[in-house]
Amino acid sequence: MPLDTSTYSLALLRLDGRRWNELRRMHAQISTQPTADGSSYLEMGNTKIICTVAGPAEGRRAGGTGGDANAVVQVEIGIAGFCGVDRKRRGRGDKRTSEMQMTIANAFSNTLFTHLYPHSTILITLHVLSQDGSLLAACLNASTLALIDAGVPMSDYVAACTSGSTSSYSSNDEAADPLLDLNGTEEQELPFLTVGTLGAGEKVSVLVMESRVQAMRLEGMLAVGVDGCKQVKEILDQVVRRHGKRILLEGVKT
Repeated sequence: MPLDTSTYSLALLRLDGRRWNELRRMHAQISTQPTADGSSYLEMGNTKIICTVAGPAEGRRAGGTGGDANAVVQVEIGIAGFCGVDRKRRGRGDKRTSEMQMTIANAFSNTLFTHLYPHSTILITLHVLSQDGSLLAACLNASTLALIDAGVPMSDYVAACTSGSTSSYSSNDEAADPLLDLNGTEEQELPFLTVGTLGAGEKVSVLVMESRVQAMRLEGMLAVGVDGCKQVKEILDQVVRRHGKRILLEGVKT
């Protein structure tokens, strides 16, 4: 069923009641899995992710020990069969899952100080419990928190979100407006991209777009996405600071 976008220009509200530049409710925790080196739980709207980090640890490499002086970042994503409406089970060879794993691994390979851990492996495992849009962005944000919990040094936060346009490619509507943080229904009908930035700046570390869009709209979508990443970074920073204060208070009491 096509998404009715006629109300955007009239009430300036989306189907879930948000304005064009509003994020969905975002909730996150770290140190949720005591047995893991680092862990996190993150919700972006109805998208829910559990992330665990193992390492840095010495790992076996294919083809021998090798001479690589940097740690290797590996990512595994498990998508529950009940996470979406269609209840489709994704296998290990799923193309979309493999692309997401590669994107996340490349993003953190360039952000983490991998040269401090030569001949070792950092394994990021992501479990998707519920999926309602912004899946790649949620995985990146959850991975950032889990890596911080594991104590792996990095240059800055990797904060990500999605942005889209109120009109599809075929409609060619010149009055189309950008949207921030699309939900699952909007992603099915509207063009969107996923952008990730380093910290509160505008340095883009991840940019993925899987739909067609008019070139003139791309700049506005990217600007809205970068601004959304700044908001996400502030939320992630508050989660980390809140957890740090709790640890300090527990240390004082003991």
